[in-house]
Amino acid sequence: MVKVGITGGIGSGKSTISEIFKLLKIPVFHADLEARHLQNNDINIKTLICNLLGSTSYTSDGILDRQKVAAIIFNDKNKLASMNKIIHPAVKLRFLEWCLKYQDKPYILYEAAILLESGQSKDFDQIILVLADEKTRISRIVKRDLTNEIHIKQRISNQMADFEKVILADYIIENNENSLLIPQILKIDQQIREYGKTR
Repeated sequence: MVKVGITGGIGSGKSTISEIFKLLKIPVFHADLEARHLQNNDINIKTLICNLLGSTSYTSDGILDRQKVAAIIFNDKNKLASMNKIIHPAVKLRFLEWCLKYQDKPYILYEAAILLESGQSKDFDQIILVLADEKTRISRIVKRDLTNEIHIKQRISNQMADFEKVILADYIIENNENSLLIPQILKIDQQIREYGKTR
């Protein structure tokens, strides 16, 4: 089974792309959703986050206050790095358990926003990078998160630049407003299947 990472900057549309791969019967592990689940439900992780960012990081219902946490970690690179060290090993363990269910598949996808920044790309056979221009990305995030442009640009600045990611990717999907996604995805699907046969 080929392990393929799929990544892209915030607002690039990697989740939309992943949903299309699912239609091709390719299992997708959503690392960011799994991280969110662990942050809200794993007692050990919640304790570590409270120790790092303070008990007010969680609401009275025990749910991580994502806006408050984002305001802290995206303005403090050390805290961002510490937060990633708490979350990434736990998510990786869940992923390895998840993979066991799909040994019969030609390949699986691991979707994560900071796959390349975190150095996780070495754990995958191939990498798909989803790209979109900054204007398109900002427009999507404003609609999705109802947040302001300044906050979005802060988050974008904390992610690796697209030109750096392109060097590390095996496949590129252009996902701007007028991009035709299906032909790009079908071509990559075929290439990954062929790659799997030659291993």
